[in-house]
Amino acid sequence: MEIQVKNFEELSTKELYDLLQLRSEVFVVEQDCVYQDIDGKDERALHILGWEDGKLVAYTRCFKAGDYFDEASIGRVLVRENYRKLGYGHEITKASINAIKTNYKADKIKISAQVYLVIFYESHGFKTYGDRYLEDGIPHIAMVRA
Repeated sequence: MEIQVKNFEELSTKELYDLLQLRSEVFVVEQDCVYQDIDGKDERALHILGWEDGKLVAYTRCFKAGDYFDEASIGRVLVRENYRKLGYGHEITKASINAIKTNYKADKIKISAQVYLVIFYESHGFKTYGDRYLEDGIPHIAMVRA
């Protein structure tokens, strides 16, 4: 998988279309969750794009401290359904952590993790804190990597 890191202005129209389409495919259709994905925050984010044979297969968006949470953060973490189990989730997460360190000079990162992915995120150094909560009807928990 080839990984690219781009700010909003660097995204081509096709790349923006691809990432919005994939986010909708995973978070709205697959997870059967009606929510406002286009939330006005993409313009402030770093977009981490994972490509395989010209097809967007993995994605995250990252924020500097203060743009989403008080800490730097990673969100919208996804891998296209038929590309899961290939390690791409780990690759895109590592790339996102590195992008935050490189671009924002931050070591502390906060995420809002779907509960079923806690062990995955723990493998990347994140630790849970606080109580579980519902976000868009899906159980989540806050996690921080320091």
